[in-house]
Amino acid sequence: MLELIDVQVSYGAAVALRGISLHVKPGELVCVVGPNGAGKSTLINAIAGLHRVAAGAMTLDGRDLTCLPSHRFCAEGIAVVPEGRRLFGALTVRENLELGSYLPAAKALRQASLSHVCTLFPALAEKLDQPAGALSGGQQQMVAIARALMARPRLLLLDEPSLGLAPVVVDRIYETIRTINQQGVTILLVEQNANYALDVSARGYVLETGKVALTDQSSALRSNEEVQKAYLGT
Repeated sequence: MLELIDVQVSYGAAVALRGISLHVKPGELVCVVGPNGAGKSTLINAIAGLHRVAAGAMTLDGRDLTCLPSHRFCAEGIAVVPEGRRLFGALTVRENLELGSYLPAAKALRQASLSHVCTLFPALAEKLDQPAGALSGGQQQMVAIARALMARPRLLLLDEPSLGLAPVVVDRIYETIRTINQQGVTILLVEQNANYALDVSARGYVLETGKVALTDQSSALRSNEEVQKAYLGT
């Protein structure tokens, strides 16, 4: 489905990602873990069309994405849940969700999508008419994920969904991420919390200083001594 080959992303003269090669098959849940500054968010933003790829190839179902205008990525079936959620705090939860379904195909299914995300996140059903900025951090993360799902994506990109949340809330969020994947949505997840990411995913990549340092099945990465010492706290 998604394939990156020797991708490079730069900020001016500074190279943030170099030689990145990875793939995500249809229906997979794949994670990218690594420390702060490794380039995880840059990677997600490049796949979402928010950062231009300077070199290499990036394709979705064989279609070249590297020269595609940023505003066309959503129409290709890609939706992103950005780091920090980036909701419109003064708008209601309902209005934030409706913004996720602005493309004609998604807009035609808006009501069905709204019912679906409220089933995934029952806490939101009671807060649809409340300002998104008045919600707790965990509820705002639910809105951010639900907003992306309103676009009916084939590929969902998640950037640090556990950031700033209490463990009990993160447990709930990750249970729902697993459910979303089981319902057929392909997911690429970047996360500093390797415990959660490796637990929910089938395969993983370890990113360090803008390069892929290691890739394997998530179970194998979890048992890798270097990964355990660096990212799992053991």
